[in-house]
Amino acid sequence: MKPLKGKVALVAGATRGAGRGIAIELGAAGATVYVTGRTSRTQRSEYNRPETIEETAELVNHAGGQGIAVQVDHLDPDQVQALIARIENEQGRLDILVNDVWGGEHLIQWNVPVWEQSLEQGFRMLRLAIDTHIITSHFALPLLIRNKNGLVIEMTDGTAEYNDKNYRLSMFYDLAKSSVIRMAKSLAHELAPHNCTAVAVTPGWMRSEIMLDHFGVREENWRDATEKEPHFIISESPRYVGRAIAALAGDQEVARWNGRSVSSGELAQVYGFYDVDGSQPDCWRYLVEVQEAGKSANASGYR
Repeated sequence: MKPLKGKVALVAGATRGAGRGIAIELGAAGATVYVTGRTSRTQRSEYNRPETIEETAELVNHAGGQGIAVQVDHLDPDQVQALIARIENEQGRLDILVNDVWGGEHLIQWNVPVWEQSLEQGFRMLRLAIDTHIITSHFALPLLIRNKNGLVIEMTDGTAEYNDKNYRLSMFYDLAKSSVIRMAKSLAHELAPHNCTAVAVTPGWMRSEIMLDHFGVREENWRDATEKEPHFIISESPRYVGRAIAALAGDQEVARWNGRSVSSGELAQVYGFYDVDGSQPDCWRYLVEVQEAGKSANASGYR
């Protein structure tokens, strides 16, 4: 079954991590997926990592969709405008926009007060996390709203409920991730008259390529990382949140989520999808009820 056959998606920031997982799962559901990012086989971003947009496009093809890689810096309005013009020229429509651009992992200064932070790094993080999403929406949404039931996904870290109650690493990081949630709420208001929907979505503790490297493991043996960090037992693959986005995109009643902030674990309970290992991790509930409660790592009842 290909519930998204004939649909056109743009996953902005699909080089690795959640963006790659989302692109693959949209492809598996039959969509044509434009995958963008700064790292290609001929040029790397400041991350200096090996994953490329071309690899992501190939994984989309392998999953059963059509992947189209386009190198784009989403901080450059001219590049984004050219991207949307290309999608319009080649496809004539845009049904799904996933604003997943991030690129600030190496800029995080954990639990450092703002007066000790680097302003240059902090403002760079905000530009990467916020400006990129706004620029992309500015140019993409006129194409998306031409058809009813268009969907915009704002990818972030943490639900509105969790972030409202908790300090997230630093003022800059906290502001970046909470701003994206508010962005979805604003877009929901602006898109509603066009019968389109905006939702903020967060994965849980995601086993991105960077996270796996941090623990010195691969996806095949990720459980070995629990020897260093027992609570990693609640982690999820990038495909899990990808399946969450594919489920939203295939829901004829997706407008019920308009303006809301949801997690991959919450959506799994509603739509009945599973991670690649057949489990349904519910990270944000686990984080509050087990990890932050000071209990021993035990994912029983949470995946």
